[in-house]
Amino acid sequence: MKEIKNTVDISVVVPLYNEEESLPELCAWIAKVMDENNFSYEVLLIDDGSKDNSWEVVKAISETNVHVKGVKFMRNYGKSAALQVGFKACIGQVVITMDADLQDSPDEIPGLYKMIKEEGFDLVSGWKQKRYDPLSKTIPTKLFNYATTLLSGIKLHDFNCGLKAYNSKVVKRIDVFGEMHRYIPVIAKWQGFTKIGEKVVVHRSRKYGVTKFGLERFVFGFLDLLSISFVSKFKKSPMHFFGSLGTLSFVLGFFMTMYLLGHKQYCLYNHLPFRNVTDNPFFYLSLVALMIGSQLFLAGFIGEMINIDSNKKDDYGIEEQVG
Repeated sequence: MKEIKNTVDISVVVPLYNEEESLPELCAWIAKVMDENNFSYEVLLIDDGSKDNSWEVVKAISETNVHVKGVKFMRNYGKSAALQVGFKACIGQVVITMDADLQDSPDEIPGLYKMIKEEGFDLVSGWKQKRYDPLSKTIPTKLFNYATTLLSGIKLHDFNCGLKAYNSKVVKRIDVFGEMHRYIPVIAKWQGFTKIGEKVVVHRSRKYGVTKFGLERFVFGFLDLLSISFVSKFKKSPMHFFGSLGTLSFVLGFFMTMYLLGHKQYCLYNHLPFRNVTDNPFFYLSLVALMIGSQLFLAGFIGEMINIDSNKKDDYGIEEQVG
């Protein structure tokens, strides 16, 4: 069995959780595809705190196949954490991610590899055009994909497809945390990797076990989308967000106050009946607007001061240097 080099053609990163039945078949299938296409490769199996015998299966496979490596978490951290660890450890020029449940076909690997290496894509996402999922899953997925396209500007049919291909520069640049694995194309785009495509892939029905995801993932997914949209736009310039809202609130409160004071002076000058400014409910609304505006300004300043220190440590994506 030949040794793995410092760099290989393809790294296959497979997050897994309680998939002991499918792992031997999956790894054998990947090996078959790689050998048929003469790819040098590695398979990284990231055990996300499985409660079954998945880790024992991973160890057994790695003893007979030098291309298979395994990482085991002490507990279940989630798919994003598994992908992050796999991305940092992999050495492939092209990185393929797929789920461990055999619903993603390794036969798609050569086509995905070609789109990265020959067609120059930074990232290619699989599109399960024909799905073997119930309506309770497919309808929310369509809504989720539509909302993500609107907010990100990336035209993909299936953001959450586990079968994706990446140029190695992408996975070494991005950070995946929380439940952000759903938005890796969005994260990649905001890091400067804009050549993002998709490929129609086969979606196979589940052969072993049960799905690990429930309907709550769509609620969390929407909240994560709002979070990543906010952070990506205003992380480097928090004053743009807080300062804009603060200015609007402060100006509104200021003009409301000026109007109330001016109206009282007008009534006094023309000997018209009036009531005290402090008896007018708009006075208190204007005070609230002034205070909120001031607090938002302070939040923006504090964010900018924190940001100055973080920018000193930032690693910006420099593609090339000369001299």
